[in-house]
Amino acid sequence: MPLPKAELHLHIEGTLEPELAFALAARNAVTLPYADTEELRKAYSFSDLQSFLDLYYALTAVLRTGQDFTDLADAYLARAAEQGVRHAEIFFDPQAHTARGVPLGTVVDGLTAALERSEERYGISTRLIMCFLRDESAESALETFEAARPYFDRIASIGLDSAEVGHPPAKFREVYRRAAEAGLHRVAHAGEEGPASYITEALDVLGVERIDHGLRCLEDGELVARLVRERIPLTLCPLSNVRLRCIDTLADHPLREMLEAGLLVTVNSDDPAYFGGYVEDNLRAVQQALALDQETLRLLAANSFRASFLSEERRAELLAEVAAHRF
Repeated sequence: MPLPKAELHLHIEGTLEPELAFALAARNAVTLPYADTEELRKAYSFSDLQSFLDLYYALTAVLRTGQDFTDLADAYLARAAEQGVRHAEIFFDPQAHTARGVPLGTVVDGLTAALERSEERYGISTRLIMCFLRDESAESALETFEAARPYFDRIASIGLDSAEVGHPPAKFREVYRRAAEAGLHRVAHAGEEGPASYITEALDVLGVERIDHGLRCLEDGELVARLVRERIPLTLCPLSNVRLRCIDTLADHPLREMLEAGLLVTVNSDDPAYFGGYVEDNLRAVQQALALDQETLRLLAANSFRASFLSEERRAELLAEVAAHRF
């Protein structure tokens, strides 16, 4: 049995497997520029973050109706349950859909139709994180935020994703201020392709509680000391880092170094349909590449719950499950 774990860095659009993409394309009369699923899978070869994003956003064209989003989330949750996930905090990109004429309500209603029955069907509790595309304008993020206010009862947090370089966190200062006023949690991608200074900026300017990726924090010793001191979680995505050429091989991944530095790191899958593995696959891959022992795996699983937005009571229950797990 896999270790019980939380997944905290998961883009629901990035769980769109080729088979489901073709099924939804047929349902919605969308023509994909690929002959079949195998040809599409061959396109999942990326030179950098932007080459991935180009395909990622192109395939969102098949997501049109609430049922499409429900089917997408259900497919992820079924796989996540098999991988030992007990809690998932799930990103979605509203601007990627509203720009295509899909109403925000259709997206939220479709996703939450699956998430609201997730505990009963899959044993997975969930939180929904609304991300802003950092390569879009700050004004677009503010418009999206205000349009989402009627759904804040179903949205736990805001986030920041997409192309990082050239789009520093401070660009989104105002929308994060409004989110804090509204009582939403705040996370942000930083230090994946962008510099370590983006991590500091996300903390100081946006007031984030968790850093998504954060690989490049190791370039700044003072920042590492701060992250350790303040117990700021980092949501690492090892297979993603290799597929997007942030690192050459898993054997080069700084996960072990980050743990030894005392950082609160977690392992996640990011966009698993595109990067070759879900969360347990990521955990097992780094275990093999970095020769991690069972207690280190247990620590990573425990960290995933410690870094979550779960209640203290539920977190304690799940940490007890991790401690009692037998390999």
